[in-house]
Amino acid sequence: MWQLIRNGLNGSGRKIETTRLESWAIPGVPDVLLCSEGGVFSFLELKATRRGAGKIRLSPHQCAWLSRHSGGPCFIVVRDGSLDISVFPASAAVDLRMDGLAAVEALAVFEEPYDWEAFFRLTSPVK
Repeated sequence: MWQLIRNGLNGSGRKIETTRLESWAIPGVPDVLLCSEGGVFSFLELKATRRGAGKIRLSPHQCAWLSRHSGGPCFIVVRDGSLDISVFPASAAVDLRMDGLAAVEALAVFEEPYDWEAFFRLTSPVK
């Protein structure tokens, strides 16, 4: 999923700095840190599911981190078995874990071919 998003960024025309986070020091920190051209930081938690999977595998630490930081630009990005990419607000973490995808309305759903400009406009605001 990370490679797909990175390749999408390269074709989007945006100049977003990305950092892939692998943190064992602070459990629950999302997978990707973005810094937009305007200096706005945002976070992406990346998840992939199989077709028909209901719940998202989020750890309690991930749910806690996302819930604590839901006032800022933090997102859960899910690519499902149909290859659609859905973007959810961080505030939906507990509901996604407990009740599944059907219980939460996505902020946006991107079908192939993905509109990367719109994806990054949502997930990495300039201001």
